[in-house]
Amino acid sequence: MSSNAAIVVTSISAPNVSLKALANGARTNGLDFLVMGDTKSPSSFKLEGCDFYDVTRQERTGFSYAKLCPTRSYARKNIGYLVAMRGDAPLIVETDDDNLPRDGFWHERHLKVEAHRLAAASWANIYSFFTDVTMWPRGLPLDAVLAPLPDFDSLPVSTAECPIQQGLADGDPDVDAIYRLTLPLPQNFRADRRIILDAGTWCPFNSQNTTWWPQVYPLMYLPAYCSFRMTDIWRSFVAQRIAWANGWSILFHEPTVWQDRNDHDLMRDFSDEVPGYLNNRKMSEALDQLDLKRGIDQLGANLLLCYEELIAKEWVGEKELGLVTAWTADIAQLQKRDRV
Repeated sequence: MSSNAAIVVTSISAPNVSLKALANGARTNGLDFLVMGDTKSPSSFKLEGCDFYDVTRQERTGFSYAKLCPTRSYARKNIGYLVAMRGDAPLIVETDDDNLPRDGFWHERHLKVEAHRLAAASWANIYSFFTDVTMWPRGLPLDAVLAPLPDFDSLPVSTAECPIQQGLADGDPDVDAIYRLTLPLPQNFRADRRIILDAGTWCPFNSQNTTWWPQVYPLMYLPAYCSFRMTDIWRSFVAQRIAWANGWSILFHEPTVWQDRNDHDLMRDFSDEVPGYLNNRKMSEALDQLDLKRGIDQLGANLLLCYEELIAKEWVGEKELGLVTAWTADIAQLQKRDRV
């Protein structure tokens, strides 16, 4: 991985096996490892190779967003992204505190990728290309789980610019509560395939093993005023839609982490996922209708436009607009600094 790239995690855990492995790998490879705490984080958190930010330190970063973001929220991860941007990270890789990095996690990443390419599929159950087991990513509309897709070997191979790259996770991958309540785990994925998704081919991606290049940093924004189980999924829909407006593709690649999932109440997860089961397809249709402008200088305006639509449809709370505005203002200040 590129020197000085940043790994960003949010956690309320004391240093555990995953955090220690990430810290050790970051130290070995010359990377920044940023952990954003919350009000439940241990006050004595200390881990060599990790730069830990408690709530007070987050609020002292000077970012407008940090003063507005609610506590006890996964969206505090956004503050870590801003800190990484201010440190001029050439890449930001996000993961979670229950993911163990494998050797491939530390390998070099490339913006332009040659891989099999899927186009014009509407919704794609991308997991079906990586396993023979019936399994689907969290956030995929349930009526798309078994929708037919082309045979992998029939897909054309070409090169695309993919500034958002989703790595899969073995062990306890990112599936929804319906899968976990009814079907077997653990599961592993093939390690010999990569898929580029072209414009118009929707598939949710998560925040557990995802690489972002600088041109799409503004699209990392995680909403706070929505279901916790949907925050990164709905982020992915907004990011995909804006990426397409700029001719960028999304890459899904082989697993480079093993997830040993934190304890969850699966029925609570199911309840928190219901807004997605009911609205994810509607959301993609609404985003498709927006008139987005091409250009890196339009990303902030496009982001605001997307969230205004999500708020108008009452999928996201009204308070979100203030957070998105603060986020875009903070990034604008960082960009202004870079131009000086």
